[in-house]
Formats: sequence, C-alpha cells, structure tokens
Amino acid sequence: MIILVLNCGSSSIKYQLFKMNRGTEMLAKGLLERIGLNDSILTHKPTGGEPYKVINDIPDHTTGINLVMAALTDTKHGVINDINEIKAVGHRVVNGGEDYKESILIDNEVKRHIELYSDLAPLHNPANLKGILSVEKLIPGVPQVAVFDTSFHQTMPDYAYMYALPYEYYEKYKIRKYGYHGTSHKFVAAKAAGILGKDVNKLKIITCHLGNGASITAIQGGRSIDTSMGFTPVDGLIMGTRTGEIDPGVLIYIADKEHLNVTGVNNLINKKSGVAGISQLSSDMRDLELAASEGNEKALLALNMYAYKVKKFIGSYIAALNGLDLLVFTGGVGENDHKMRAMICSDMENLGIIFDFNVNNGAKAKDLIISKPESRVTVMCVTTDEEFVIASDTCYIVEHHTV
Repeated sequence: MIILVLNCGSSSIKYQLFKMNRGTEMLAKGLLERIGLNDSILTHKPTGGEPYKVINDIPDHTTGINLVMAALTDTKHGVINDINEIKAVGHRVVNGGEDYKESILIDNEVKRHIELYSDLAPLHNPANLKGILSVEKLIPGVPQVAVFDTSFHQTMPDYAYMYALPYEYYEKYKIRKYGYHGTSHKFVAAKAAGILGKDVNKLKIITCHLGNGASITAIQGGRSIDTSMGFTPVDGLIMGTRTGEIDPGVLIYIADKEHLNVTGVNNLINKKSGVAGISQLSSDMRDLELAASEGNEKALLALNMYAYKVKKFIGSYIAALNGLDLLVFTGGVGENDHKMRAMICSDMENLGIIFDFNVNNGAKAKDLIISKPESRVTVMCVTTDEEFVIASDTCYIVEHHTV
C-alpha cells in the first residue's frame, strides 16, 4: 500500500511517501515553504535520487498539494506514475481534544472536531484541516487518517491535567492540559527501549523533544503520566519564540502597560518571546551558540535559561515517576545540539545521571547512548520519525476498516 503522509503548517507542507508492504520503504520526502507568499519553494527528494527545487507562487494549500502530487509523479524526479497509486493519506493533526485517544479514519464528524479545536491550536489545526480538504479535492474518495499529537497524553491522571481554576471552566470549555508532540514522545520511548533490548512497559522514561517547539514527557508503563505543554503548545519549556510557563500576572501587567488586546498578547507569547525574545537575535540555537562564543551576553542568557528550564522539568518528572531508568533526547535540537545536551545533563550525578561528554560530542542525528556505563540512568540521543508512525497508523486503520 502506498501512503502519503502530510504535515501541513500555516505556510508550509512537509510530506513523505511510503510503500507499506511486508516492510516499510520511504519513496520520497519533501518540503513546500512560503505558501501564500511570493516565490514559494518546493524541495523534493526521491530516495536514492538527487533533490530538486521548484520555485513558484503558491497561493493556498490545495495548489501546494497539487504541486507535491506533480513532483511525486514527475517523469524524471517522481517515484509513482499516477496519483491514484496513493491508496491512503495520513495527516498529522495537532489537537484532538478529549475525543480522540487514538488515530482515526477521517469523516465529517472528525473534520468538525478538528475545526472545533482550532481555538486550542490556532497555528496548526486550521492548516491540518486545509490539507485534509485539499486531498478530498485532488484525490476524491481516498481514505484519510488523522493522527493526533494529543492522543498519547490522554492517559494522564486528572490531577496532572487539571488546572486550579473554577471547575466550571473545565465543564464548559474543557480547559485542561492536553499536551503535544505525543507521536514523537511515544515513538522515541519505544525505539530507545528496543535499542536497549528492554520492555518499554517496564521502564520509567523521560523524553525530551527539543526543537523550535519543545516539550518533555514523563512515561511510566509505556503511558504518558505528565507532559510540559498544556492547554496550548505555548506552555512548559522555553522555545524558539514561545514563552513557555510564565506567571500569568506578568501578561496582565504587560497588557495593561502596553495596551495590548488578546491578539497582541497572543503574538507576544507565541511569536515574540522564547530564546528569540531574550537574545533579541534569533530563535536558532546555532546562531545563539555562535554569538555566545563571541561574547554576546543576551545570547548566553537565552541558552542558560533554556537549559535550566529543561533541567528543572527533568528533576520534577523524576519525582513524579519516583525514579528514572531512561532519559531520551530527540527533535532538531535534542538530536543535533551536543552543547545544549551537555548543558542540561551537567551536575546531575545526584539524580543518577553520569553523562559521557566525550561520546556526546559525536552524537548528531543518530541513535547513541551518551551516558557512562556506571550511570544509574541511561541517557540516549534518539532520532524521531513521526511520519513513520503516521504511515503505520494509517496503514493499519485503512486495512482494518470495515464499512
């Protein structure tokens, strides 16, 4: 079965095409950027072939997905002959609320819920829905599956996901912690346990998905028991442009002093803060580390704050788990930034983490143990593959669906 996986953002589309047979083969992958802007860029890479770029004005997601289909069927760079060879499409959907504890075949009710939860993930859910509707236009009748970031975290106990607000707001509006990056956290926990030859259901694990968006999850018995992102993806860790957890009184004070409306506050906490806001330089860790090495104090402050917040969450989740067997780093920063991993894992010996700084320096975008043999806690760098999970779920659901 050939399956297309789509991860639609507000102005981008990431995609991978898989052939799911007895094994899994990735046929191609790509990224379409700058949707709705001039000179949109499609970068397409067939497996084993040379990547190529197409620059064109792409006004909307339907036009963008049409361009993706053209790349996949291109006579020179394509990997299939016709788009009808695609037998199912799997979509990353960020928020499924309390309604979806597992991935599901998309119907009108699912689309209604995705739209309903757009208020909780305004940068993601509307774009995810656009991708679904675009596929309906381009390949009518093809089965589509939604794989939700929030599903894995639906096992959290109520005392972990509830907020200390009047209970009526949970009853009326479902105000609670939902958590995100669930597909990645679930995948790397199982992958790391497999590499070690251990049963994921018998381990106490903390997974750190660190990138421009970042979250940490405490996993016990293979189930999420707590996670750092909350009602929206802005909570928890400091991120590229997001505040992470913050005293809400600060926002009230700034809104009053700066005369900000709700939109202004939303832009402040989602787009103007994080390491970019602290450093007044960049949301990219590589830029900050270079600047810090040249004496930029704000860049160094941003890095120190980022590492300190991750370290604090690790400590709190060790308390929640009553111990720790395995600490996993993944995501763009978690997999590639050995300096940040070292900052986080330094001075953690009393928590059972004896870090191997030398091995860590060579760990980039590969699966590797980066703690010393005598460390009570195993620390690993593990590459994530959310698209593979989406493809696997899509294949299973479509094959087992009965009308």
